[in-house]
Amino acid sequence: MVEEPLHILQVSTTDVGGGAEKVAADLFRAYRQRGYDSSLAVGVKVTADDGVILIPNELQRSSWAKFWLGLSARTEAASQTTQWARLGSKVAEPWRTIQQLVGREDFNFPGSWNLLDLTRDRPTVVHCHNLHGDYFDLRVLPWLTSQLPVFLTLHDAWLLSGHCAHSFACDRWMTGCGNCPDLTIYPAIRRDASNYNWRRKQDIFLGSRFYVATPSRWLMEKVNESILGPAIQEAKVIHYGIDTSIFHPLPKTNARAALGLSPEARVLLFAANRIRQSIWKDYAMLREAVAQAATQTKTGNLVLIALGETAPTENLGNAEVRFIPFQKNPADVARFYQAADIYVHAARADTFPNAVLEALACGTPVVATAVGGIPEQIEQGKTGFLVPPGDARSMTQAILELLENDQLRERIGKAAAESAQLRFNLDREVDDYLAWYREVLARFQPQSQQ
Repeated sequence: MVEEPLHILQVSTTDVGGGAEKVAADLFRAYRQRGYDSSLAVGVKVTADDGVILIPNELQRSSWAKFWLGLSARTEAASQTTQWARLGSKVAEPWRTIQQLVGREDFNFPGSWNLLDLTRDRPTVVHCHNLHGDYFDLRVLPWLTSQLPVFLTLHDAWLLSGHCAHSFACDRWMTGCGNCPDLTIYPAIRRDASNYNWRRKQDIFLGSRFYVATPSRWLMEKVNESILGPAIQEAKVIHYGIDTSIFHPLPKTNARAALGLSPEARVLLFAANRIRQSIWKDYAMLREAVAQAATQTKTGNLVLIALGETAPTENLGNAEVRFIPFQKNPADVARFYQAADIYVHAARADTFPNAVLEALACGTPVVATAVGGIPEQIEQGKTGFLVPPGDARSMTQAILELLENDQLRERIGKAAAESAQLRFNLDREVDDYLAWYREVLARFQPQSQQ
């Protein structure tokens, strides 16, 4: 039997970014390198890659909307003020504006209905990643999933809730949301229409059928208890994969020389976008832990590199905090992991952070808060240490234990690299998805042909 050619279309917010965007882009490139017809449809295109296709949302809007949006854009450019852009968008699509004002999630992205026409050859598989980010209409899913297999990798819990990507301690997502305790959690809504949003998603999912992957068992357990559950045809936990040709151990002297870091310093690293402001991270707790460690360590100057934000250097007693802006080049990012003695990851909510995997792959011991899927990444005492969320004292103790025991730090770093190579290799992730695509295609029948 001749296998049907694979034409794989990934769907993602953008082609350059962290977290979910990086996972989708890595898969897109890896499939292409293996010779598959691979494309990436995005809401925002950053690169000039021909394989990355902008979803034509603006082109598909009404003539009225195009006129007013175009007029407001020209007026804004001439006057250098954003008030005209805001006014133009309200006049262009008044019903959409009203929906947003009352807290209803915005699904008005008409280019989503053209997904199967964006590539030269019709896709045989569509693989969706984050569908929030103001670019995708969830209402297309019942039709889309009736036409061909749609794989859905969840990177957070937005699809399960009435608006938020992570619900923290709230469990209203299990029963219908409403009376939302925090409308500001990303993606924020203006008024509490969380119950309406939840029920609308439920109705969409009831008419859909998905092949769902999550990077962690923690998130899969939530999925199985959610409104998405009835739409699942098959589900798999597939860990993220890291390109270990880029993220791998390197002598720290070499890495530090490339970054201008002293070979004598004790270097801690934390990587996250907008480190100080992110509600998902706990920079305040990390800051306290580093300050405590600096007063107690006997091993030399302590430097914390905060990768992902631009800010002046800060002193925390005997410790120095250096803020480094987001780095687009993965090789540049890897150099920071390779230069660090310890990677510290302070989070309040996290699904399966790439940063932890990248640190492990570079042979850098990890100290992280035990939230979300992080305990599935770290083997306690073998590849790093897990500490309770919000517990600066426990993080301080773990940091000091590693800083002051060179043999322990070296042993854990070696085990971390070996574990990452085996468990979190990009080739393994690619193999898992490709095998699953083919298994499903062998038995999938479009609903119109059943």
